[in-house]
Parts: sequence; C-alpha cells; structure tokens
Amino acid sequence: MKYMLLINAGELDTENAPVGCEPEDWMRFDKEITDSGVVVASESLADLVTATRVQVANDGKRTVTDGPFAETREVLGGFYVIDVPDLDVALDWAAKCPGSRAGGSVVVRPVADF
Repeated sequence: MKYMLLINAGELDTENAPVGCEPEDWMRFDKEITDSGVVVASESLADLVTATRVQVANDGKRTVTDGPFAETREVLGGFYVIDVPDLDVALDWAAKCPGSRAGGSVVVRPVADF
C-alpha cells in the first residue's frame, strides 16, 4: 500500500539547532529509506518565498498570490511516497524522519488507488 509522508518543518532557530534534524540526519535518513526499497518518489520543496498560490472563485476569476502566505507555523518542506505493507510500517518510517523532530511533524496519508 502506498502512503505519502508530508514533512512539515518546525520553527527554525539557528542559535539552538534542532536535535536530530541536522543535514547529516537528513542524509542518513534518506539513504536508509531509499536503500530499503520502499521509496516510490521523494522531493524537497524550495523555500516558501518561491511559492505561488492560485485560487479560482465561483465566477471563474483567478487570483494569484506570491508567497510567503502561510498563516501557520508549519511549512510543507517535502514529501516521500512509500510503498509498504501497512499503516504501522508507514508510521515507523514517519517516526524515523528528522522532520518529525524539533517541533516539526510528518503527516501520513494513504494514496488513493482508483
């Protein structure tokens, strides 16, 4: 079964580096999850300031807003799509992800199969 791990970064504090969330931790996790053979796709997203939001009103009028525009402290930083036997295994991978530390979180969602 496929699951998407949506990685939401916590608050960035350059003076107090988040424990377990340094670049080396990300490289180690990425190697482990990739080497395990469960990764279907993964990407890191560019900085929030490069984002553009598109909304279309009921009358068809399009509104385009350049970022940053998040009204939350969490920022979607990237994702993994993994193919694992069940939700428990997906949750295990989410817990290993450095993005689940330092105020961040990993949202696990099943990928719909139509």
